[in-house]
Amino acid sequence: MAADLGYDGVEVMVWADATSQDVSALRRLAEQHGVPVLAVHAPCLLITQRVWSPEPEERLRRAVVAASDLGATTVVVHPPFRWQRRYAENFDELVADLEEASGIRIAVENMFPIRPPNSWDRLRGTRASGLSAFRPSPDPTEVGFRNYTLDVSHAAAAQTDPLELMRRMGERLAHVHLTDGTGTPSDEHLLPGHGSQPCAEICTALGSGGYTGTVIIEVNTRKAKTVDQRAAQLAEALLFARLHLEPLRDTPDFQL
Repeated sequence: MAADLGYDGVEVMVWADATSQDVSALRRLAEQHGVPVLAVHAPCLLITQRVWSPEPEERLRRAVVAASDLGATTVVVHPPFRWQRRYAENFDELVADLEEASGIRIAVENMFPIRPPNSWDRLRGTRASGLSAFRPSPDPTEVGFRNYTLDVSHAAAAQTDPLELMRRMGERLAHVHLTDGTGTPSDEHLLPGHGSQPCAEICTALGSGGYTGTVIIEVNTRKAKTVDQRAAQLAEALLFARLHLEPLRDTPDFQL
């Protein structure tokens, strides 16, 4: 479908699906359809805690190796869960060491709390995170990494201004999940333009700022009743992105 619709490439989410875990199979599919793998999303969801290994450090290392083997430039990873204490304590050092050794960008993604900040949380600080499952925070800019992934739907669920978050990420923004949300506590991943987030403004800011990373359409199409409906939704998202990212189309390394 990505090939048919004209996407430049795909991000592979490594999860319970067997093919997503099989680098050889992914390479064959990429070659068969002429669609490169631009990024690999490390298995760090609750449902993927034993994919490749029960150890989160090993899962991240495997994701970096997979990205290298597939010719991808970026690995997307979430901040550690609170109960992953040893992993969390060494996470920033592990990320830095893997980037240095591999040359692969490990872009740490902004997440969202179980409960967003309420008025009392906000009184205690402008960047309070509510009740969080992540250690030390769902906002990776509070720690500081060489590369970040901006996820607009996650920012919406965290009730965080994605433009402000993008400003904090600055030149370290390496990867974008272009999607939308309405600001409810759930992670919606709506088509860009179907929620309340400033998706067009984000694209404009990327274009005016000389962004050279990758923009990924990461949307929920589960409500599509047919393959044609799903294709239409993904085509609409691609059109939205290309319309608002037009200044970047002539950038040599830009991919969507």
